[in-house]
Amino acid sequence: MITNLAHVCFTVSDLERSLHFYQDALGLAPAFDFINADGKRFGVYITLGGRNFIELFTGQPEQPTESQSFRHICLEVDDIQAMVYQLKNKGIEVSDPKLGMDHSWQAWIADPDGNKIELHDYTPESWQAPFLK
Repeated sequence: MITNLAHVCFTVSDLERSLHFYQDALGLAPAFDFINADGKRFGVYITLGGRNFIELFTGQPEQPTESQSFRHICLEVDDIQAMVYQLKNKGIEVSDPKLGMDHSWQAWIADPDGNKIELHDYTPESWQAPFLK
C-alpha cells in the first residue's frame, strides 16, 4: 500500500546555488548529504518536515520535451501572503497569490534551474479539506 509521497528529485546545474535557494530563500533545512568516494558532495536531501523531502543531485538538467508530463511540485505553506512577502524581500520572483479553482491560495516561483514550484495555502473551503488531517 502506498502511504505517502517520499520525495521529489531534481538534477541541478549548480548544487550550491540550488541549496542557497531552497535553504536560504525558502527556509528549508538540509537532512543529509551524498558524498562520493573522493569526499565530494554530489547530492543533498532537504527536509520539508515529517516524511517529505526534496532530493537534489549535481548534473546537467535535461531540456524538457513535449512528451514529458512533469509540470511542477507543490509546497504547502501556512500563510501565502507572508510567504510571498518574504520571498519578494529576498529578491525571488514570485507571482501574486490568487485563489485557485480548488478554493486554495496559490503563488508560483521557479528554482534556479527553472523547475516550477507552486506555493499552496489551503482554506476551509479547499476541495482538499476533507482529506487533510
